[in-house]
Amino acid sequence: MSPGKGSSAAGRATPRCSGRCTAGTARLPLRASALTRAHRLVASGKVKDVYDAGGGLLRFHFSDRVSAYDVRFAEAIPKKGEALCRFAEFWFGELGVPSHFVRRVSGTDMLVRRLEMIPVECVARGYLYGSLHDRHAAGASGMDLADARLAARLPRPVFDPTTKAEHDEPVTRESAVRMGLVDGATYDALESMTLGIYGKMSSVAARAGFVMADLKLEFGVLDGRVVLGDSVGPDEFRLWPAGSYEPGRVQEAYDKQILRDWLAREGHKGRFERERAAGGVPRAPAIPPEIVETMSARYADAYERITGEAL
Repeated sequence: MSPGKGSSAAGRATPRCSGRCTAGTARLPLRASALTRAHRLVASGKVKDVYDAGGGLLRFHFSDRVSAYDVRFAEAIPKKGEALCRFAEFWFGELGVPSHFVRRVSGTDMLVRRLEMIPVECVARGYLYGSLHDRHAAGASGMDLADARLAARLPRPVFDPTTKAEHDEPVTRESAVRMGLVDGATYDALESMTLGIYGKMSSVAARAGFVMADLKLEFGVLDGRVVLGDSVGPDEFRLWPAGSYEPGRVQEAYDKQILRDWLAREGHKGRFERERAAGGVPRAPAIPPEIVETMSARYADAYERITGEAL
C-alpha cells in the first residue's frame, strides 16, 4: 500500500517490545562484527548502516560517525553509537506507541521491521531555534510571535515538517498534498502523533533536568498502519540543561548542536554554503579534540540522566 493513501490509522497496532522488556536485553549473544558478517549491507548513511536481516527485518548499526550541515567528518565520537542505540531502545519502549522496533541485539545494533517509509520528516518545535529562528528572522515562518528572541519558548509546540532530500525543505499541509507526499488524512495523523510524542518526551526530559527544544521523527507503514520508524536519540532532538536555559542566546547543548555551534563560530557553516553554491562539495574541517571529548561525555551524561542507567 502506498503511504499517504489510507495509511492514517495510527494507534491500532501495539508495541512489539518495550525498551525494558526481557526480549530487548536477554538475547545479546553477538558482537557487532559477527552481525556484520551475517547480514547484507543495504544502505550506509551519515551515522547508521542498515543491513538486511531476513524475514522482513532490518538491522540498524549505529556508528560513532558524526555529520553536521550535511557534511561528514573524519573524526569519530567515542561511545556515540552505543548512546544512540540504547537511547532508541529506551524511547521506543518508554513512548508506548506503535513502532518498528523489535529488540536490541548488541551495544550498537538493533533489529527493526522493514517499513514503507513516508517521505516526510516530521518535526516538532517548542522553541524558536535553529532553522525556525532563521526563517522567522527572514519573515518566512508564517508565525506572529510576541517574543522572537533566539531560543524563546513558543506559545505552543508546532508541527514543522520537511521534505526528505539532500537539503530538507519545509512543507505545509497544502504543499505536502500537492507534491503527492501524503494525503490530507495522513498529514493530520502525522501531526497528531508527532506533537503527542514530543509532549511525552519533553516531560521525561524535564524530569531529568533538560529542555527538549525540538524533535525530528520518521514514520512508515506496516500492515496498513502508520508506525514510528527510524531512530529516536540525540541526533533527532535538541537537548538543553534546564538550569542554564536563557532566551536570547545560544544554548548549552547535549546533542550534536555542540558541533554545529563550533562550525558556525569558526565560519565553516558559511563556507559550506559558499562551496555548495559554487557547485562544489564542502570540505570538512578537523574537529578539535575538546569538541570530540565534550560531545562524547554529554551524550553519555544525557543517556544516564534520562534513563537512570549507566552507558
